Amino acid sequence: MDKKDEIILRQLDVIRSMSENNLNRMNEDFWGAPKPTGGTAAKDEKKAPPTATSGGEGGEKKEEELPPPEKIEDLKAELDSYIGLAEIKKEVNNLINMATVFKRRQEAGLPTTDFSLHMVFTGNPGTGKTMIARLMARIYRSLGILSKGQLVEVDRSGLVAGYVGQTAIKTQQQIQKSIGGVLFIDEAYALNGRSENDFGQEAIDTILKAMEDHRDDLVVIVAGYDELMEKFIHSNPGLESRFNRYLHFEDYTTDEMIGIFKLQCKKGCYQLADGVESEVREFIEESNDDGITFGNARGVRNIFEQILTEQANRLAALSEFTKDDLMTITVEDVYHARGMEYDKPMPVPEEAPQEEAAAEPQEEADGQPEQPAEALEDKPEEETEE
Repeated sequence: MDKKDEIILRQLDVIRSMSENNLNRMNEDFWGAPKPTGGTAAKDEKKAPPTATSGGEGGEKKEEELPPPEKIEDLKAELDSYIGLAEIKKEVNNLINMATVFKRRQEAGLPTTDFSLHMVFTGNPGTGKTMIARLMARIYRSLGILSKGQLVEVDRSGLVAGYVGQTAIKTQQQIQKSIGGVLFIDEAYALNGRSENDFGQEAIDTILKAMEDHRDDLVVIVAGYDELMEKFIHSNPGLESRFNRYLHFEDYTTDEMIGIFKLQCKKGCYQLADGVESEVREFIEESNDDGITFGNARGVRNIFEQILTEQANRLAALSEFTKDDLMTITVEDVYHARGMEYDKPMPVPEEAPQEEAAAEPQEEADGQPEQPAEALEDKPEEETEE
């Protein structure tokens, strides 16, 4: 069997699988899921909660019970505690206020305008896009907009398959996981067709359909670099109409990255010795040629881990060390993490003893040097001899 025949067989197998799934789905749509007809099985069905689903090996697998929604005040406080992100915090608070009023109008039976919760996050790596997406899922659940509040993070490889008919299935699986929460697609611009035989457009079409079918319980957030995401959104009228809310994530400043480094130290119970903070600042500045290659908060985390590696190497060379040693990051650790040699400072020479200082001649009050005691004792003897 040559490679061409093998590909054809795989495609036929995929088509057969899809046909079986479609027939089963149609059967359930028309006639409903099969129910037990009597006996203990019927009794068990009455006892089972409506959310129970059939599990593997003939058993039943219940859906996990969700924790209660978090208080919106606590989520706002968490948002305020994040380092930097001033504009993002402002936009998120605007979204919270709009979503709150939108939900209240629905509950009051008042008409509501179309309010899109889908968003485009633009910015360099490590600027907090995933962190804010996860927080938004929790906020929307707190407001009662989403039923579960989970975040499902994927990229092109998690959506696009290599054979005809498989991409829609693969994408649909990720969508099913995301219902009730947020589907977060990182580097979404990569879904744009790279060639005539590329299946990225199939994934986009499947996502757009799901956004319409599950508009009440699914939020899609796409993320990536500024220019590439702008081209991606404007390349498809369906994307352009559904994504009309943009949040741009600025690069962190050096002071903000120092704050992130110190926060990492605080979480890990580490303390900085004298002079370490200035050395870390230089390390960050020389590494951060631009936000893309360094990675902002991601780059700070990498620097933190490099320094901890050098601290471990230093301590491992000691015969014994204390708890304080385990918690302390030194200038030597930062130097070695930067690939630099560290010359330990020379010890400061001790001051001269007090006795030698007292031996120096002292001036009397009238400006004349004080005579030694021996000279005073000899003077009377000279007078008697005369």
